[in-house]
Amino acid sequence: MVDAAVSPVRPQSDVRARLTRSFTYLGGCVVFAVGAYLFVHSRLGTDPLDVFTLGLLRHVPLTVGVVQAGVAVVCLAVVALWTRRRPALSPLLTFFACGSLIDLLIWADPARGLGAWPALALGVALCAEGSALIIMSGFGVRAMDLLALEVAARRRWPFWAAKGALETLLLLAGWALGGPIGIGTVCFLAGVDLLIQPLVRIQVRAGMVDRSGVDCAGRNH
Repeated sequence: MVDAAVSPVRPQSDVRARLTRSFTYLGGCVVFAVGAYLFVHSRLGTDPLDVFTLGLLRHVPLTVGVVQAGVAVVCLAVVALWTRRRPALSPLLTFFACGSLIDLLIWADPARGLGAWPALALGVALCAEGSALIIMSGFGVRAMDLLALEVAARRRWPFWAAKGALETLLLLAGWALGGPIGIGTVCFLAGVDLLIQPLVRIQVRAGMVDRSGVDCAGRNH
C-alpha cells in the first residue's frame, strides 16, 4: 500500500524538477545575455569573450552567436582530445543562445539613454546572476569552464589561474583584432567571477533550486 501510494507522486516530482531546471537554465541565458549587452552598451569595455567576438566581427561577416558557438566548439574539441571522451553538446546551445540574444539586444538597444556607469554596474550583477542560474540548472555549463577545469587538473593549477590564462589569451586576441577593452573588462573579471559562487550558495540555501541540479553541474564539470 505504501508503494502504491508513493509511486504516482515520484514522476510528478521528477517532472516538476525538470521544469524548474529548464526555466532556471532559460532564465540564466536571458539574464546573462542582458548583462553582456549592457557591457557592450556602456562602451567601457566588456568581458574577454565578447572582446574577442566583437574584434573578430570587425573583419568577418558573422554574428555574435555564431562566433561564440565557434569558440565553444574549439574548447569542447580540446577537452574531447584530452579526455578521449565525447563531450556534452549542451554548452554549444548555451553559447549560441546567449550570443543570439546579445545580437538581438544590440540591434534593438532597449537601454538607449541609460548612462555608461549604471549600465556597467547592472551588467556586472546580471552576468553574475545569469552564470549562477545556468550553473544551478545543471545543464549547459559553459565550454570555457570545462576547458579551464581540464587545464587545471592536468597542470595542477588552481581553477582561477587556468580560467584566467584562457581569458587572457582571448583578451589579447580580441585586442589585436580591435575589440573594446576598458574598465568594464576589469569589472567583469573581478566582479562577475567573484559574485557567481556566493550567488549560487545563497539561492540554493533559499530553496530556489534543489541541490541535485548544482551537483549535476559539478559532475558535468
